[in-house]
Amino acid sequence: MSRFFSAKDKNDNSSDKSTAAKDTEDHRDFQVRDLYRKGVNHMSNDKLNDAIRSFELALRLDPKFVEAWIKKGYAHFHMGDYSFAISSYDMALNIDPDNYEAWNLKGLAYYKMNNYAKAIECCTKALDANPNDGLVWYNYACYLTLAGKVDDGMEALKRAIEIDISHAKKAVRDRDFENARAEEGFMRIFEVVVLESLRQGYDYVGKIVWATGMDKQDVEDAFLRLSMKGLVTIKEKKSYLGKDVSYELSRDISDKLGETKRSGFFKSKEYSAPIQEIKDIIEILDKSVESVKNGDIDQTIDSFEQLTSPAKHGNTMIEQFFDQHRDLRLYQIRLKDKGQEYLDSHKLEITNLLEDIIQKVRGGPLSRTI
Repeated sequence: MSRFFSAKDKNDNSSDKSTAAKDTEDHRDFQVRDLYRKGVNHMSNDKLNDAIRSFELALRLDPKFVEAWIKKGYAHFHMGDYSFAISSYDMALNIDPDNYEAWNLKGLAYYKMNNYAKAIECCTKALDANPNDGLVWYNYACYLTLAGKVDDGMEALKRAIEIDISHAKKAVRDRDFENARAEEGFMRIFEVVVLESLRQGYDYVGKIVWATGMDKQDVEDAFLRLSMKGLVTIKEKKSYLGKDVSYELSRDISDKLGETKRSGFFKSKEYSAPIQEIKDIIEILDKSVESVKNGDIDQTIDSFEQLTSPAKHGNTMIEQFFDQHRDLRLYQIRLKDKGQEYLDSHKLEITNLLEDIIQKVRGGPLSRTI
């Protein structure tokens, strides 16, 4: 009998120890998260030394807390301690080698140290882990351009803008692209920004300068090139101050992209893309399904380009089918990078995605009128 009770007591002790261990672990996790939150709050209040201390205390309790290593590195970065920042990012990457945020931030630290070769290496790693992040592509474009690889930089910038057109507005003001401003590819960036501004209803040079921060001369030069290409028309009328010059999209471009009409700087009325463009998008999607099933890599990439490029149907896809545009961009990048083998091994996934997009586009309010 005594043996029975002894065994029971032993089991009870074991259970108590297990419960106590779990309580200790839960308490430790709470402390770690609390210290991490304090560090983030210190950063937001610009108390960077206090932030670093909080992250270090959190990391003593949990040395594998990747986010704490990254935030610690970011605090060092903002203090100008770039070597310490890189060391923190390396600790994060030792734990999570595919953490694209850590790779991107490590590249930014090398950029601040004017080590563009290392910055490019880090961006390449970040894009391997996540090829659909527009900010990484933008940083990559900056580093390549600064390293004298202007053509590659313009290609990377193009990808950044295809993912998020706001990068075009940023690029035209960015001094990192100073030695690329005379390049044909960069002039097209100016044109994209001016066209998008015009589409949003900013129809005077002064309004576009105000909205984008571009130089007046760059805006005027872009309008001249666009008018020579037949993409915009110039409107002139006499006023008390002389000649009043404004611009508008040509009819073909306006019908394709849709427009926003503005009165003054702030009031606007939105117009959806016209029915004809929805028809065009559905037709391209149908062709995409066929080209994927046939294993035609060139036709598939070309179709995806039409659906994602801001110069074609990209703006409408972003505005009305944002999630679907993002998914298409991701597959487009992977197809360009990995080629025929990737298409052959992912036919079913891509076909299912396209058919899902077709269903959503056809279910839209404009499509129901077709």
